Amino acid sequence: MDCGDAESIALDGAMTHQTPRLVLHDYFRSSASFRVRIALNLKGLDYERVEISLIAGDQRSDAYLEQNAQGFVPMLVVDGEPIIQSMAIIDWIDRSFPEPRLIPEEPMPRAVALARAQVIASDIHPLNNLRILKYLTRDLGLNEQTKDRWIATWIAQGFEALEAMAGEARYLGGDTPGIADCCLVPQMYNARRFEVPLETYPRLVEIDAACMELAAFQKAHPDAVKPA
Repeated sequence: MDCGDAESIALDGAMTHQTPRLVLHDYFRSSASFRVRIALNLKGLDYERVEISLIAGDQRSDAYLEQNAQGFVPMLVVDGEPIIQSMAIIDWIDRSFPEPRLIPEEPMPRAVALARAQVIASDIHPLNNLRILKYLTRDLGLNEQTKDRWIATWIAQGFEALEAMAGEARYLGGDTPGIADCCLVPQMYNARRFEVPLETYPRLVEIDAACMELAAFQKAHPDAVKPA
């Protein structure tokens, strides 16, 4: 093999391992978007943000719906190919960039981590999503006090279970933060935003505080990325 061939193979190998261009379409206050920003930051990945204002209705534009038929955030575009749904995005991130691991590989630890994450992503968050809250007030005529009771009820039910599941480790993910922590911190932010009492969830408060000591979580926080 001559030097030219060796150089060509080396260049091809370097291109194979290049980080793809990542463009995250999100809304600064969306908790699903918040959890993806945390995951990207924990992996140390560079990405471009495109703010999709849910208030202005950017998610319903023809251009956005061409890439994301569901019209939700977040959407991660990887070298031009879109991935939707935050849990699918985090799974892609974790499989594409294995370290630090967010979802364990072993079956039982993996099931435990995903169960904790899904308490939030499947059982709490969807019931307090902006579109649900708009439907409750605009279409069903609920007043603000009743809407706030709705929010607090589902957060409390989920947090009661998660508090019991939390264990004694520093993070929900164990000694290092994982997918459950990516989900917990945004939901804690939502709970405080809607003035849901947190005194009965001391472990969740401790874990949230430990996570927020890390730059990956700080940089993903809505206050750090909100439009000027």
